[in-house]
Amino acid sequence: MTPKSKDTSTSEGTDESQGIRLQRFLASTGLGSRRHCEEYIVAGRVSVDGEIRRDLGTRVDPRRQRVAVDGQALRQEPPRYFLLNKPRGYLCTNSDPAGRPRAIDLIPAGRLRLFTVGRLDESSEGLILVTNDGELAHRLAHPRFQVPRTYAVQVAGRPTPEIITSLKEGMYFHEGRFHFKWIRRVGTKGNSAFLEVGLDHGQNREIRRLFARVGHKVMRLKRIAFGPLLLNKLSEGRFRPLTGAEMKSLQKLSATPRRRRPQAPPEAQPVAVAKSGVQRRSTPVSRPRREPEHGPRGRGRRRRKHE
Repeated sequence: MTPKSKDTSTSEGTDESQGIRLQRFLASTGLGSRRHCEEYIVAGRVSVDGEIRRDLGTRVDPRRQRVAVDGQALRQEPPRYFLLNKPRGYLCTNSDPAGRPRAIDLIPAGRLRLFTVGRLDESSEGLILVTNDGELAHRLAHPRFQVPRTYAVQVAGRPTPEIITSLKEGMYFHEGRFHFKWIRRVGTKGNSAFLEVGLDHGQNREIRRLFARVGHKVMRLKRIAFGPLLLNKLSEGRFRPLTGAEMKSLQKLSATPRRRRPQAPPEAQPVAVAKSGVQRRSTPVSRPRREPEHGPRGRGRRRRKHE
């Protein structure tokens, strides 16, 4: 299990005289996201000037030191960014023992080490960002930056307004509270419904598990937006490089983490039943503010002085 390292994505690298963190350099070579590169370090697969380094706090000077993974020297490649419309049946991984098709195989990259930013499961389709820039990938995938994601979903049955409300309020799973940032109806077909849902970060199969919890199986799931990136009319299985405007928007989005609102613990969520049989929430209700004696604008009766 990889030890958790302190996230220094907003301040790291300010003192170049001390070099840069080893995992940051590895990510810049296209080896993978920063978290993935930390796994290489802890596993003892990374050497600096011929010496194995397992410390996540190691700093290196790539201009003067030789960094290698499994004995193979690394060098920084120019960053590349692609928007891909991933078809169903493709995996967002760089290694699959079963030899199944991978999303990165759809982009002829030559010697570039490309990887996907985040994941879409094998049964899902749509927009996925592919790059060799591990530093940017780390920021965009990290929950602290809350990059908005939009999905088009087809579910079995027709969710009621009460179910839609419960999906927005959230439900608790083993990993924590899952919820949709927003959800809206798009249309219906037979005994199925089309919806669009928004997330500010993704958990493992979050959308499918939420709809399954309320009794509506996901029939089709397609990501149509990731931050400022839009899928639009890009054909299935095709890709394109990002535009300059899209890159500026992504860099701006990943520059500063967003503040997350504190969430009530699971114990405060259940509904309690009073003796009268009327349902009431167990969470405390805020009382209305009490106006002072002199009224809201300072006029009226004065307070009596203490004798």
